[in-house]
Amino acid sequence: MADADPPATVRRPTPNRRDAALPLPDCVALVLQGGGALGSYQAGIIEALGGAKIEIDWVAGISIGAVNAAIVAGNPPERRVERLRAFWDTVTWALPSFPIFPQDQVREFVHEWSAWSVMATGVPGFFAPRPVPPTFAVPGTPEALSFYDSSPLAATLDTLIDWELLNTGPVRLSVGAVDIESGNFRYFDTTTDRIDARHIMASGALPPGLPPVEIDGRWYWDGGLVSNTPLTHVLDHQTAEMLVFQVDLFASATDRPKTIMDVMAREKEIRFSSRTRQVSAERLKLRQERETIRHLLAKLPAEMRDDPDVVALAAAADEPAVNLVHLIYRANAWEGGSRDFEFSARTMREHWAAGAAAVAETMAKSRLVASNILDGKTAAFDLTRT
Repeated sequence: MADADPPATVRRPTPNRRDAALPLPDCVALVLQGGGALGSYQAGIIEALGGAKIEIDWVAGISIGAVNAAIVAGNPPERRVERLRAFWDTVTWALPSFPIFPQDQVREFVHEWSAWSVMATGVPGFFAPRPVPPTFAVPGTPEALSFYDSSPLAATLDTLIDWELLNTGPVRLSVGAVDIESGNFRYFDTTTDRIDARHIMASGALPPGLPPVEIDGRWYWDGGLVSNTPLTHVLDHQTAEMLVFQVDLFASATDRPKTIMDVMAREKEIRFSSRTRQVSAERLKLRQERETIRHLLAKLPAEMRDDPDVVALAAAADEPAVNLVHLIYRANAWEGGSRDFEFSARTMREHWAAGAAAVAETMAKSRLVASNILDGKTAAFDLTRT
């Protein structure tokens, strides 16, 4: 199974961390959600983390997060931003930036027009509409199971990713998908699987738009159908103190909707952020409870330390610390319910810049995170929240 811990023989080199903006623990993980066109926000974060000398040891992704994660793991540090820009320039070139009147209603109109253009014509290097609607295709074929053909993405990924480096290099990669027939979540992980373009495409095969992807006789859909965050996989396989940057593409809290477009946007935010919020809160609560147990056990007299019940409780509560830093995309007023499939160059650049700004703001307020890391404590942080 892909969920196994890495074999004892796997040894990954420790990066040089002396010049980083934070004191870094043994493992730094980057957790990337699904969110389609919003994934360029993740690219800005990746660029800014590199600029802050924060080396990533493990990157886990769902859907578009799997694409960005694979580009990170499948390229050396000095080429990652270049390859990310190549991907995002490829998928947005058909909707270039042009001058518009700087007013929210105008911007919302252009935004929705761009999204509808994507629905009609597809996204270059990503997916294209099928010439025959699926209702007229032969049942059971990929053509009958989706409105778009995602084969262009395979060629794009093969161009941008060194699969040998991805599978044998220093950055661990995990991507999640859903088995169509069993309904079970499955993680493909470079410690146990050899990953190629199929695994990345399976993680982002969102129905009914994109077709399922076959891997070893099983068919997979987008992992976001079960959970839009791979945080559980990372925490379940943690073996050392860890700093996790979790990039959330849908905010859980925002203003009350005022228009029907706001309603569409808010529904999607709640649907995709609720599971993330639940997972994060539950896991951190459990870890803090175990931390309390460890503190209590440390106060027991020496003669009680060998009691079988105490030993069992100590083993159950024993786990390394984790500090979880949220980097949350907070949408502009003009971004409606189609924001995840509005692949325009203008919006892509704005999302990218917002990701870089979120890292800069987080680093400027990171003293508490640094203190927690040095003290071996567990906590979650959102340092960009106003």
